[in-house]
Amino acid sequence: MTDTAHIPTFFADGIQFECVHCGMCCTGQPGIVQINTEEIDTLAAFLSVSMTECVQRFLTPHEGGYRIQERSNGDCIFFDNGCSIHPVRPAQCRTYPFWVKNMRSQAAWQRTRAECPGIGLGRLYTESEILDTLEGSPL
Repeated sequence: MTDTAHIPTFFADGIQFECVHCGMCCTGQPGIVQINTEEIDTLAAFLSVSMTECVQRFLTPHEGGYRIQERSNGDCIFFDNGCSIHPVRPAQCRTYPFWVKNMRSQAAWQRTRAECPGIGLGRLYTESEILDTLEGSPL
């Protein structure tokens, strides 16, 4: 087996992050929160509704799949002084702020950091943990 050279990242020393439940990533300008079939099933069970009812009441078709609906002001329909589905939130929500588009460069990360008050707080995520998260990140 050959060793692959490690490509340096701006987060080699890790990044501290803790969600402070501020809603900055859930409210404001419109966005798209994708949700897959397994997540829909989990969400439906959490909400005590059928998958069909869950899709009809809370989701919108999007690129061959579904996304979570938003209010007219761009807020996620599940955000009401906090995430009402936090225990079963989709992967897109669980992996924030460690999305490929945010971690692509130091400049992209600084823009994300300016929007998210939880960055710099809480536990230290190692470079390895961040890279693992990026592999599973839908964005």
